Order: sequence, then C-alpha cells, then structure tokens
Amino acid sequence: MYDIIGDLHGHYDLLVRLLKKMGYEADGNSFKHSKRKVIFTGDFINRGPEIRATVRLVKQMVDSGNALAVIGNHELNAILYSTIDKSGKSLRKHLPRYKLPLMKTLDEYKKKSDEFQETIQWFRHLPLYLDLGDLRVVHGGWNEQHIKTFEEYLNGEPKLKKSLLKEYLYGNELTEAMDGLLKGKEFKLPSDLLLKDNKGIVRRNFRMKWWSKPDGKTFEDIAFGNRFQLPPYTIPLELLPQVSPYDADEPPVFMGHYCLEQRAEIFQSNICCIDSCVVRSQILSAYRWDGEKILDESKLIQTD
Repeated sequence: MYDIIGDLHGHYDLLVRLLKKMGYEADGNSFKHSKRKVIFTGDFINRGPEIRATVRLVKQMVDSGNALAVIGNHELNAILYSTIDKSGKSLRKHLPRYKLPLMKTLDEYKKKSDEFQETIQWFRHLPLYLDLGDLRVVHGGWNEQHIKTFEEYLNGEPKLKKSLLKEYLYGNELTEAMDGLLKGKEFKLPSDLLLKDNKGIVRRNFRMKWWSKPDGKTFEDIAFGNRFQLPPYTIPLELLPQVSPYDADEPPVFMGHYCLEQRAEIFQSNICCIDSCVVRSQILSAYRWDGEKILDESKLIQTD
C-alpha cells in the first residue's frame, strides 16, 4: 500500500522524521518499508533549508523502487529556467519574476552544476500525474480532458521534450492542460469587474475548488488555498467558470500545491490535499492509504 506525502520544499530533516514515524528504515542512501511505498506529490525544491539533500533522498527512493513521484509547478519552473535550446538560450527568459522563486535552489547548486543538470533531467522524466487504478495522485488538480490533451502532446515520450516545453510557453491548450494539472483551477475575473478581499485588496484571479460546480455559490464558497478571504457574494451566471465535477464514485485523488495552514485535509470523501504548508507550519503530512474508497481522517499523519 502507499503513503502519500505532501510538498517538501527542501525540508529534508522533516522528511526523514516522517518516514521513520511511519516505519520506514534507512537503506543505504534511501529509506524503505517492507510492505509499503511512498508517493511524493511534487514541489521538492525552493524555500527550504536543505534542498539538495531533499531532492537526493526523493530521487534515491524513486530509483530504488521504494517510492513514486509526480512533479510540481516548482519543478516545471526550474526545468524551463534551466533547459537550453539549440541556439544556446534558456527556454524561459531569466526575468526576476522567474528567478526569484528559484534563488535558494540555484544557490545550493551553484558549485554543483553537473548535479543540477542531472536533477533537471530527472525532473523531466517524472510524470505530471499518476493513475494507479484505485488511486490517483496529481500536484494541482485532476481533469480528464487536461490529461488527454497532455498525453496527445507527449505522444508516448518518456520525458518532457524541449519541443513540448516550447509549446507549453506559447500559451495554448497544452498550457491550460499542464497548468490545470500542476496548479489546479483559477477563477479569472473580467477586466471591468473589481473584487476585493477581506483586506480591501483588489483580486483579479484566485484559486478555486476544481472538483465541484460553482453554480449558485459565492466567491467565498468556491475559493480554495488562498491567503485571503473573498466576499460572500453569489457569482453572476455570466461569470460561472466551466468545471468538471469529480464524482464521489471515482478513485481517491491526492494533491499537494495549496499550502493549507498546519494540516492536510479531506475535502470530499475521495479528495485529499496533503500539503500542510511545511514552509510556514514546519509540519509535514502524509496519508496512509490501504485501498479504501472513502478516505478516513484518522489515516492522516504528520510530524510532531
């Protein structure tokens, strides 16, 4: 069975503590369990104090067959920033808004350029989602159409090719599909509508629940994973976004990305966000899945 672990963001010590708490034992440079495997939900890099050590441990567990992993939006940003095209230029311009989130990662690998490039290549071979039949894992949001679009562009390749990454940067259906899988659903407001949060700040877009229809609900009802509160106004019909509900009879799906305050949470009988915002809370969470179709709060575990 599987233990699904949320976003790590360079917190190696907390990861080791959580693995030991769940009964995993050191195995050379890896950790293993006699009956279980880990699934990592992505976002291994940036923000934390031990980024290289964290990536090495995740990679060693995956390579040794003791874990599975999907990439997060932070890994994709690192790939785009660090991958060079045929003309010798990086796929994404090194603008401050792209570089600043990567600074801690770039600093740790400053004298380890070969290791960094090997890491980027490894990221490119990781999947954006896992469908294991009775269990699904994705970093941001599950969407069958997004998966279909992504697979059509991937065309059976074992990694994210440069041609696919360039296509992603064009801002087309592939962009929407990959962003949906890695970041979930965002509500984007028209330019002529002002919406203020609880602090009076104008918001043009915000993260929303990707698994349920917004019909008849308020902005506050559908918001999810934001650090601000939206007003309890019912969303006008003409602004309702298209959402594909995730039915209760579908396999359980686990996600990271949303940086929940201090604890992971089950939001529907078969949907769990396992990201307890380790950077802010210093708490790392996991769900110990044993084949159940209805998720159980008692199976959530976290570091002390």
